[in-house]
Amino acid sequence: MSDAALNFERVGKAYAGVAALADFSMAVPRGEFLALVGVNGAGKTTLIKCLLDFCDADSGSIDIFGTPHTQTAARARLAYLPERFNPPFFLTGRDFLQHMLRLYGQPFDETRALRMFAALDLDPAALSRPARAYSKGMTQKLGIAACLLSGKALYVLDEPAGGLDPKARALFKNELRSLRSDGRTVFFTSHSLADVAELCDRMVVLHGGRLRYAGTPASLRERHGGADLESAFLNCIEAAPA
Repeated sequence: MSDAALNFERVGKAYAGVAALADFSMAVPRGEFLALVGVNGAGKTTLIKCLLDFCDADSGSIDIFGTPHTQTAARARLAYLPERFNPPFFLTGRDFLQHMLRLYGQPFDETRALRMFAALDLDPAALSRPARAYSKGMTQKLGIAACLLSGKALYVLDEPAGGLDPKARALFKNELRSLRSDGRTVFFTSHSLADVAELCDRMVVLHGGRLRYAGTPASLRERHGGADLESAFLNCIEAAPA
């Protein structure tokens, strides 16, 4: 059994001859919280699309818990939240959770759903409302709730805190800490380096489709200097590639 939840080996992907990913290699151990960080267009979404088999990588391989990512069984152990999450507008919150949990192979339990809504500061009445009546923040919380109720071993989250107010962000981070206590693996993208520093075991800086740094947030500051993590990140991406 592989000790890695994810393993990327020399993954490459180009669009119209322009490299979006180039020779990307990285392993994510089980139970690790890892953030993928980069500017817009750095290749983060492309990497996630390749991981989830939404597009074909041009080269390299990706394994999920030791199984090639192209096999449907490999993705059965993960839950995914896209950056632009939009549930079908005509479904109620309850309908959406029921459908998603059916796909995740989990039973829908009203009590658990209400407990999760409370944990994310989402009005329990939203279970009975159609998604078209949700605000952006409520919509994001619904997507997070569906992921967290899945009970999966691996969570792939693309900008999961987008649209959340400060209270909801704090509550969401509490739920992530619960996942850590349960030994789950979290692989997420974030533009909030403060959240990365607070939550992650390691961070990966992707720039121009290439891996520029992999290590702890503290080590990024030590290696690239700067008064804070944001400054260290800028120094990292502006430095000549190693």
